[in-house]
Amino acid sequence: MEKTKSYSKFTIRMQKKLVVMFFMIALVFAFLSYRLLSITRDNGESYKKQVLSQQRYDSKDIPYKRGTIYDTNGSVLASSEKVYNVILDAVAVLEKEEYLEPTMNALRDQFGIDISEVRSYIAEKGEVSRYKVLAKRLPYEEITGFLELQGEEDSLIKGVWFEEEYKRVYPGNTLACDVIGFTTNDYDGQYGLEEFYNDTLSGTPGRQYGYLNDDGELERRTIPAEDGNSIVTTIDANIQSIVEKYLLKFNEELKDRYHPGNAAENVGCIIMEVNTGEILAMASYPNYNLNDTRNTEALIGMNLLDEKGKRMDYITEENLSDLDTDEKMYQHLDALWKNFCISDTYEPGSVSKPFTVAAGIESGSIVGTESYNCEGIVEIGGKEIRCHNRWGDGPTTVQQGIEYSCNIAMIRVGQAMGIDNFVKFQHIFNFGLKTNIDLQGEARTDSVIYNENNMGPTELATNTFGQGYNTTMIQTITGFCSLINGGYYYEPHVVSKIVSPSGATVQNIEPRLLKQTVSEETSQMVLEYCNTVVTGEKGTGKTARPAGYMIGGKTGTAETLPRGNDEYVVSFMGYAPADDPQIAIYVVVDRPNMPPNQRDDAKFATGIVRNILTEVLPYLGIFMTEELSEKEMQELEALQIELMTPPVSEDDTGEEGGDAPDEEGAEGTAGEGQNPEDVQQTPAPRNEVWKTFPIDPETGYAVDPDTGAFVDPVTGAVHGSSYEGGDAQNPDSEENMVSPQPQPED
Repeated sequence: MEKTKSYSKFTIRMQKKLVVMFFMIALVFAFLSYRLLSITRDNGESYKKQVLSQQRYDSKDIPYKRGTIYDTNGSVLASSEKVYNVILDAVAVLEKEEYLEPTMNALRDQFGIDISEVRSYIAEKGEVSRYKVLAKRLPYEEITGFLELQGEEDSLIKGVWFEEEYKRVYPGNTLACDVIGFTTNDYDGQYGLEEFYNDTLSGTPGRQYGYLNDDGELERRTIPAEDGNSIVTTIDANIQSIVEKYLLKFNEELKDRYHPGNAAENVGCIIMEVNTGEILAMASYPNYNLNDTRNTEALIGMNLLDEKGKRMDYITEENLSDLDTDEKMYQHLDALWKNFCISDTYEPGSVSKPFTVAAGIESGSIVGTESYNCEGIVEIGGKEIRCHNRWGDGPTTVQQGIEYSCNIAMIRVGQAMGIDNFVKFQHIFNFGLKTNIDLQGEARTDSVIYNENNMGPTELATNTFGQGYNTTMIQTITGFCSLINGGYYYEPHVVSKIVSPSGATVQNIEPRLLKQTVSEETSQMVLEYCNTVVTGEKGTGKTARPAGYMIGGKTGTAETLPRGNDEYVVSFMGYAPADDPQIAIYVVVDRPNMPPNQRDDAKFATGIVRNILTEVLPYLGIFMTEELSEKEMQELEALQIELMTPPVSEDDTGEEGGDAPDEEGAEGTAGEGQNPEDVQQTPAPRNEVWKTFPIDPETGYAVDPDTGAFVDPVTGAVHGSSYEGGDAQNPDSEENMVSPQPQPED
């Protein structure tokens, strides 16, 4: 007989008990979870530090080495050197009583550490602390003495070890600071190449750690660090040094001349290979020391800015303390660190005239042989616009319009083109667009040029001679190179090669041809016209020619906003040799520190160019082609002696080089330089009433007896009362030559 199985009945009461128990357990878990989260939130960092402090240094990061930056010849511009942090393991020091005093004495004697503070720290946290930084970033030679003491057989020095890391070092200090940039404390690049190529230069940190195996023995494992790649630049350190030498010399000669401060708000120079877009040198002044980027003494002489960035005064030793907040200090340091050659915009002035002529020829609007009558003033759009010469240049050909720097001639070329063609070619020349140079901080200029919709007849007129729109130095020189090399527009670049830590080439960066701006025929005509700026009887760039060489180029003078402020940007765009350009050089002097009637002289720029090319051209293997005068031979002999003589103090700096107007007189078209000795002997084809004016013995200028204004004794250009970009009857009028956007500094 089969037995019946009996089953326990799961009663409703039992179910209720289980439900209650479930909820009780859930509440306990919820409470524990909440408590854990609270501990993590409120005390997590403290516990984390405590755990880390109890760990020995069997586990540690291995730093990577940031890639090196080289110049084109292999000279080091930026490198990384291994340094050491002094780490205290307080627990290990207290393992035995006899360890304390020898260790403290060694720390004091070898590193100059205040051991009273160390003793206080050990007394407070010695039982738990195993990681305390006592000194940072010491070179190896500063720790060798301690290592020798620690390594002796019976040494009682315990609980001190050295943590490795790398420090960025710049052997040239200020050399190419604008180009290179620097790194922050966390090894990230800031400004220049350091920031633009940060991912390339950075590596991957490694790791060394220990663990206990199944037998309870300590095993060690190391994951090595991966160092960053290096970069080879197009910068030639020798050329860069020459450029920076003469920018500094210019500042020493003109600083504090009219007001406290530097020789100019900014002075910039770029040297570029005409047929590749490679940058051989790029510098501006003021500069700064890459190994001491926060040294505030470098700010002395710069503008003192308000919170909106508007200049109030100049920074001196006396008011430097006014930068008493981090915000104020960083505002001014940022102005120091940025690269004027690519980051600042300005109205280019007459260096734009070759672009106007090239566009006119290329568009078929002119053939280049036209002649226009310049009477010194023209009315356009109800506004009177003046030429550099209030008496007029008379009959002026297109070529003479560039040689004399005649505004009226350029206006007529612009009128022949029309607005649509002018705007079209501005874009072809890349104005308003970035060049995409491989440097951090290039300014956008699309909002500071006109287009078909907002350009009228007056704006067209003033734009033809470089007033009313803004550009950057890198935009201007890159476009200019295409005008003189057959029309080929190359993307400017600073890096030519990327190299692995082992030395293998990762990438070659070849010159990049982007477009053809003008035909070779147009380019040749522009080249010939620009040659006359230096070689012509009334060429405005004669003072830029280095002894023994023939070069070409174009001067520029532009009055800054607001009009009528007697402040100017003067410049010279040049190239060498004149018959076959290999390099282009562009120097911009932003608001020279001179009296109001002497600020519009392009000779400030041409003098710098002449000095630089005098040294750079022989270095590049470009040989002299012109006979030397006795004066030039003496100048070169003096230069040879100077180059062979150790540098002297700043107070002993002489006035050789002619960066400032000399007693021969200031040159130029609204200051665009000529040499009176070379020109006055040739009779001019028009009425030259200014040649009857008396000469001021201090400046060399002629003085208008009716107005008292300074007048260039060669060209008749009036200094201090007009600007080369055209002096309208009402210069303060908003309708008169106003840029689409004010200059950043204003």
